[in-house]
Amino acid sequence: MQYRSVKGLNGWAQLGIFIVFLGIGLVLATIVQLAIGIPLTASGTPMDKLPEEITKAILKPENVFYARLSQVLGTFVLLFIPAVFYLLICHGKNFFWLGFNRHINVWQIILGFFLIFLANILADPLADLSKMVLTHFPDWNAKAKFLEDAYTEQAVALSNLKSWGEFFMAIVIMAFFPALFEEIFFRGALQNLLERWWKMPLLAVLVTSLVFSFIHMSIYLFLSRALLGFVLGLMYQRSKNLWVNIMAHFLNNTVAVIQMFWISRHAGKIEVDKLDPKVPLWGALIALAVSVGFFVLFERVSVKNRRQIAFEEQDLYEHKDLMDGFPENKNNSSGI
Repeated sequence: MQYRSVKGLNGWAQLGIFIVFLGIGLVLATIVQLAIGIPLTASGTPMDKLPEEITKAILKPENVFYARLSQVLGTFVLLFIPAVFYLLICHGKNFFWLGFNRHINVWQIILGFFLIFLANILADPLADLSKMVLTHFPDWNAKAKFLEDAYTEQAVALSNLKSWGEFFMAIVIMAFFPALFEEIFFRGALQNLLERWWKMPLLAVLVTSLVFSFIHMSIYLFLSRALLGFVLGLMYQRSKNLWVNIMAHFLNNTVAVIQMFWISRHAGKIEVDKLDPKVPLWGALIALAVSVGFFVLFERVSVKNRRQIAFEEQDLYEHKDLMDGFPENKNNSSGI
């Protein structure tokens, strides 16, 4: 039987709607950057130089507030808004269909955090491999270096945390909101769509992880972020609760913010490429073995919750016609 959403749309229709709203999100993100950046630039700046001048203005230390505002509003309209409108059109207003429900336990969050931490360790050799391969392709290597320098410049500007007030603001803006928006978009909307449509969970996880890495716009770190996306996708596929991913992702981001705060107050200059742990190949192999063990534990603490979520999803499908396409979880499983 062909997969259809609560509103009766097939997989291709849902994907088309998702892509359309992603395009709208890109337009809105551009408008947000222009609205914030234009007042910071000199009047009379030529249109062809406006994007470059906005970037320079936002990255100035005195404009760090606007840089953080641009980041959070940009990711909000680029990721959160498309996912929510996709939900409303394809499934209705129940956030259960984006992965929000009440079936969660603390062990899932703890193990999820350590799985992401281990993924960062595993990712380091992949980044080194990418850099080594790209040295044989000068044009691509130059483009990769340009993207990495731009990302580093932005990260340094955002992470210049001199006070406790800025630290707590960064926890919200740089740790929580990115985790929330990214997980809703990639796992809650895209991965759920592909898995329900294709009936091939691992393929859905793999494709979503590649899109996750592509949108982050890094050539050197493409494989590294794809690995992180795969771990996050596999975590969600086994838990079926987006809160697990959001909290584990948030804790991982918080560790990075704490590192930046400590460096800002004690060491001065932040070197983004030195925040992640550097490990030899044998260390990565140990991390891989530990990750497999942690995934086994993660499966054990998730299986009961996952079964209950599956029962509730089936119940919602069976009663969708009675609810006119706007099912409300009778067990109060919607999460926002």
